[in-house]
Amino acid sequence: MRPGSRETPKPRTFTEAARRAQIIEAAIDTIADVGFGRASLARIGERVGISKGLIGYHFAGKDDLIEQVVLEVLEQGKAYMRPRIVDAMSTGSGFLRAYIESNLAFMREQRNYMVAIVEIERSGLTADGRERFHGHADAIDEAVQVLAQHLAHYQAVGDLRPDFDPNVMAVAIRAVTGAVLHRFARDPDLDVDNYAREIVTVFDLATRAQDTP
Repeated sequence: MRPGSRETPKPRTFTEAARRAQIIEAAIDTIADVGFGRASLARIGERVGISKGLIGYHFAGKDDLIEQVVLEVLEQGKAYMRPRIVDAMSTGSGFLRAYIESNLAFMREQRNYMVAIVEIERSGLTADGRERFHGHADAIDEAVQVLAQHLAHYQAVGDLRPDFDPNVMAVAIRAVTGAVLHRFARDPDLDVDNYAREIVTVFDLATRAQDTP
């Protein structure tokens, strides 16, 4: 192998992939139970019934594991929301309703994921000075851009009010749903469905075309 070249990583076996997934889920549940600071690799390993050293075989330390936790939550959220949104894309109002409702329904059904994300967000920097939540921030920025593009499309076809700024509206929608995430992480009894209904009403009124009944 030439100096400086990187060896292509070997594909993971089914067993290795399953073990990684198990560790990631254990990390999510541990962070949700005891907080980020107390969620040591040893404590996460205890939940799975494996040693800290075995976690080290699959992940290059806690920061690597946490990065995979964030990616897992993001992917699970996309997988949950996408089919529900696609089924409602025939109208702008239907799209917007499905976007908000599926976002908050995922929060309600996966509260441990939400608590873990909030804990990680509050945890500060990694050992080498990087923002631990940087990948999630990039994903949120991308989500805002995609949402704005959809809103602009429905404006163009006359399904939504044409005189609002889709970028500003997308930021507002994401900010409101993000606020619910943080409240729900603090309060497990929060009525997320009621929040979803009210938020849908607010943004429906804000974006509805004038001739929409």
